[in-house]
Amino acid sequence: MVSLQHTYPELSVLPQLKTPNLTLDSTIRELNLYNFQVESVQPGRDVAQSFQLNPLLPGVILIQHRKIIGMISRRQFLEQMSRPYGLELFLKRPLHSLYRFVSADVLILRGDTKIVDAARRSLQRTPKFVYEPIVVELEPGTYRLLDVHQVLVAQSQIQELTTQLLHEQTQAQMIQTEKMASLGQMVAGIAHEIKNPVGCITGNFEFLDDYCAKLIELLTAYAAEVSQPSEDLSQLKEEHELDFILEDLPKILTSMKLGSERLTKIIGSLQNFSHMDESKHQPANIHECIESTLIILNNRIKTGIRISKNYANLPLVNCSSGQLSQVFMNLISNAIDALNEKIEKVGNGSGSWQPQIEISTHLLPEKERDWVLVQIGDNGTGIAPNIQERIFETFFTTKPVGKGTGLGLAITHQIVTEKHEGKLLMHSQLEKGTTFEILLPLV
Repeated sequence: MVSLQHTYPELSVLPQLKTPNLTLDSTIRELNLYNFQVESVQPGRDVAQSFQLNPLLPGVILIQHRKIIGMISRRQFLEQMSRPYGLELFLKRPLHSLYRFVSADVLILRGDTKIVDAARRSLQRTPKFVYEPIVVELEPGTYRLLDVHQVLVAQSQIQELTTQLLHEQTQAQMIQTEKMASLGQMVAGIAHEIKNPVGCITGNFEFLDDYCAKLIELLTAYAAEVSQPSEDLSQLKEEHELDFILEDLPKILTSMKLGSERLTKIIGSLQNFSHMDESKHQPANIHECIESTLIILNNRIKTGIRISKNYANLPLVNCSSGQLSQVFMNLISNAIDALNEKIEKVGNGSGSWQPQIEISTHLLPEKERDWVLVQIGDNGTGIAPNIQERIFETFFTTKPVGKGTGLGLAITHQIVTEKHEGKLLMHSQLEKGTTFEILLPLV
């Protein structure tokens, strides 16, 4: 028998079977493909010889004038040959005569088709053709054969990967939730411990201010009564700079009062943010949640970022204030990151661009229920269109390694949509900025 490889060197170049490293986005191009193309005028015995030499070969691609006209699977070929007079009819005749007797339902897919999509498309065929080989178009005019069983095995492997990934995501979310709950409890405890001494200082400031004012008034009266103080008293007054003290002491008291009030606000913000493990929703002021978050992030905002606020007159919203504070924290932190990234490129306040975060609230009345809309937008780098659909996926992040976990927006989406039955939308343009819209229902 003449070697097929010598007679038709282009006919049978079979792959060396390998086990590909599959991912969730793997395509059929990565699987074992068979290059077996035969001119339709060739006799059937050439294909029979090739099938005999290569038991894994799933079929043959028929070409005519360098164009594909169809495909004959191994099953169909052997089925026709086993019919009465099949060998006499088709072994010596051209393949196109055999192809006329074969029911053709050829599935042709592009090489970049995902394996899961290819498996679905294959299983959607009629039962007679569900296990027929798939013709893969690597590029225009270049075709290969793919055994459908490889596709199903690969799909099974991808399904296992998906299950494993979902398990990892669930574990990561549980760890993150537990971490946030523990952090909330710790912050709540620290805030409570600090609140008592700060309350003591703030509560006594009114008396301290009053006492100092009376002492200054008394000293001024003594100075007016004693027009000729002794030399020792004059020297002591000069050494201690009494005039400067009397002038500076009210300023110090005012500064300390402002500082204590600021510290009281920070403690209140920490207590509000620490309510991460609230099981029951309670009426809360959305604006207070936003302001608490801005106080906590004040140190990061000091980099020259302008905060623009436009608050509407909102009713109290039945929610978990701690969880919503985390939502605002994640979104505003991401906005700050985007602005800092753009600042590194173009500079702070370069030209007409000024880094800015806009926060606005609105009340949206509807027939069935009213909605509270919170918009948090920035004029930073924006998000590329090809990744916008994945922005809420768990573990997906555009930040460098070590700076992003890929959990912030995923948890934010879960808090808004699942915990509060709301909606979280995003609008973004490259180099224009990003705006997140939080829609919360009013019960």
